Amino acid sequence: MRVLYSFPHKLGADRICYTAWQQVNGLVSAGVEVTLFAGALVRPVPAQVEVHTTLSRGKLRLPYRLLGKLRTLGLHDRIVTGRLETVAKSVDVIHLWPCAALHTIRKAKQLGIPTVLERPNAHTRYAFEVVSAEHRRVGIATPHFDYQSNDALLAREEEEFRTADFLLCPSSFVVDTFVAQGFSPDKLLRHQYGFDPERFSPSGAEREPGKRFTAIFVGVDAVRKGLHLATRAWLDSPASRDGVFLIAGELTEDYKRRFAADLAHPSIMQLGHRNDVPELMRQSDVLLMPSIEEGFALVCVEAMGAGCVPLASKACTEMCRHGVNALVHGVGDVATLEQQLTEIYTDRVLLARLRAGALKTSAGATWDEAGMVLAAAYQQAVQTFCDAGDANNCTKTTALGYTEVAH
Repeated sequence: MRVLYSFPHKLGADRICYTAWQQVNGLVSAGVEVTLFAGALVRPVPAQVEVHTTLSRGKLRLPYRLLGKLRTLGLHDRIVTGRLETVAKSVDVIHLWPCAALHTIRKAKQLGIPTVLERPNAHTRYAFEVVSAEHRRVGIATPHFDYQSNDALLAREEEEFRTADFLLCPSSFVVDTFVAQGFSPDKLLRHQYGFDPERFSPSGAEREPGKRFTAIFVGVDAVRKGLHLATRAWLDSPASRDGVFLIAGELTEDYKRRFAADLAHPSIMQLGHRNDVPELMRQSDVLLMPSIEEGFALVCVEAMGAGCVPLASKACTEMCRHGVNALVHGVGDVATLEQQLTEIYTDRVLLARLRAGALKTSAGATWDEAGMVLAAAYQQAVQTFCDAGDANNCTKTTALGYTEVAH
């Protein structure tokens, strides 16, 4: 299987840039041949990856602010489109990321190459609506560009959704938001994200007698991730009497003012941005993640790998199984989250059982495993494309069982 992987940002930086970097590594591990077009490269990729940078030369990078974010992403798209014909014969499928895909998709259709578009979050219209509604409900301005209602961004992404051959969805939650917008399930391919077991590994030490019960929240968008719901449930539970709740992530001044009374409780510790999240998870009993909207909730599988039990909303439940490796509540259901927090705080046998389940689940949730799942999604895309007669020429091939497109 040969993929052209197009990513318009700084591959290997934070958030989706880290996700994309790990995807490339996982694909190589799965035996996929990768031709990479990235805006810039922050971390090295395996030597066998053919690398092209579109928005950087050496240490020089084109800043988003010069042209604006959408124009810069569009420039990456145009550059990849211009190079596509020269590499078409060595590509079976094209993997694209949002807001930098439309021209490449159209050119790929002319060349008979199937395209898959990454969906790291729910349908954009859904995300705008539910996140904005929650911000209005609690009285805080939407802090991030990604979730501020933006007609130009929405129009571009919705055109990409319609034009791409397939959408790569990392969770059933994401799939459901697209089906609700009228998309056929046949267009929605499932894959998954993963975690790094070398970073997120459990502590080998036994729990110290008398150790304080510890909960942790990890995230940068406090309202979207439901921190205000987590703090309310924490304060209503007996865990707040002698336990500690760690908040790892920057909070806006608006958020800190709005929830000053809750955040001032002596059991709550605001840590700000941290680089030692794996160690913090190893020290914690549970992860509180009552998200309003999610794509995959990477933090949940990272917590599982570190032996920390997720208490998560149904938006985060791709890997979370209620009563098996986590406790799950409905989105916005603070009362149930409080009950579950109280239950796991008072029942250490339950905590130990769920922790064992979390560690067992994490074994199948690494980035290498995610690479295998993604390679299988590519295979499904190519097979479906060939069966529909959309490719210029298709031949059944390879000992690996892939279907290869010959152009």
